[in-house]
Amino acid sequence: MQQSNDKQRRAELGAFLRTRRARLSSTQIGMPVAPRRRTPGLRREEVAIAAGVSTTWYTYLEQGRDIQASGNILSSLANVLQLTEDERIHLFTLANQPLATKSSPLEESLRRTYQRVLDELGTMPALLTGRTYDILGWNRAATLVFGDFERIPASERNVLWLLFSKTRWSKKIRLFIERDQYAKEVLETFRSRITGHQADPSVQAFIERLQQASPTFRDLWAEHNVRSTCATRKQLQHPLVGKMTLDYVKFQVIEHPDIRCHMYLAADSETAQQLHRLLKDEPLSAESI
Repeated sequence: MQQSNDKQRRAELGAFLRTRRARLSSTQIGMPVAPRRRTPGLRREEVAIAAGVSTTWYTYLEQGRDIQASGNILSSLANVLQLTEDERIHLFTLANQPLATKSSPLEESLRRTYQRVLDELGTMPALLTGRTYDILGWNRAATLVFGDFERIPASERNVLWLLFSKTRWSKKIRLFIERDQYAKEVLETFRSRITGHQADPSVQAFIERLQQASPTFRDLWAEHNVRSTCATRKQLQHPLVGKMTLDYVKFQVIEHPDIRCHMYLAADSETAQQLHRLLKDEPLSAESI
């Protein structure tokens, strides 16, 4: 079955490359105007020369033969074929190669749209986080359950930083009863989340900052444990409504793959009533930090 899947993947890769070169002319990649040809687009040898590989090797790649293409060669081919970002990701996926991408800032229009989604969740606390767990957005329910993220400096408004640092802000935000276990889970999902992005300078700088600030983070990071998600059932001790039990759900934002939406659903009727009380009595219950 695996051999069949690999063969199909390589065939799809070859077809994709052929269609990409068919839409370009030699002048578009800085080569002399070619003589009249039977089929439109670039010749294989033109792509190979421009990408710095042999014509034979590139021909084998298009034919779906079992050869390996490095990330550097794929990047060169993507540049020659003038691929869009989506096409570049598709190329690397078909070639079975991880693609290291830089974490791009969230456009303001998208930020507003995602904030509307969070706000529409009503009594369900929800957060948006980026690649390194920066908190990019939250709704009113999240503020009333966890604390006022708005008052935290942007440099410290990060889930991992709040879990592992010993700042005044980390002590003010309300987190789960099993805080140490939760911190370990988030760290392990973070390691899984940055697979393929370890060379990103912003990721490296963030890890170094946490290692310097927290011996606990440093020790756990050295264990190299990974997981895809945190435990789904959480408990939180709220100063106004008491113990709350929440079910955790996480979604990836397809339009911006670095972003995750974290939602916390009431696990029982008592917690649902507590959430309704918090939102109903907001002026009295919102605890400033």
